[in-house]
Amino acid sequence: PAARNVAVRTQMAEEEQEAAPVAEEMAAVVEETPAAPAAPVSPQMSMALPWMERPAALDGTLAGDVGFDPVGFAKTQDDLLKYREAEIKHGRLAMLAAAGWPMSELLDKKLANALGWVPVVDSSDRAPSVLNGGLGKVSPAYWAACLALGAAVDLYGIKRQESS
Repeated sequence: PAARNVAVRTQMAEEEQEAAPVAEEMAAVVEETPAAPAAPVSPQMSMALPWMERPAALDGTLAGDVGFDPVGFAKTQDDLLKYREAEIKHGRLAMLAAAGWPMSELLDKKLANALGWVPVVDSSDRAPSVLNGGLGKVSPAYWAACLALGAAVDLYGIKRQESS
């Protein structure tokens, strides 16, 4: 066993000596590699509205930032991040609504009958809306519950953000 340990140590030492020149070559390549270019300087004019100056908070660091803030809502980077988060929330809500409308027209009668309720879709299976009419069939308590749930979710998000 002792002879075997000596043989293994000898072999490891030979491998280290063979690897040393490779390591030196790699270090030389790393030293010769030019440094990463500096961050690009944002243009002074907005790419979205070329006749307007780029707002100060829109510095091009966010994806899709082309300097579009014609009213000037985002005065600081914090404002910009809050508005970005609000835009994402509104986009998600719009996607849910786009999927929910046809689903309500397809499933309302089936779910209402299964639960023993009166369906709110009209005779041609259209969901109650400003365009279709029939909003009087929907209880004001439902709208109050929707507003309360939305406010609760938003307040939860605000509290969670403040705590982190």
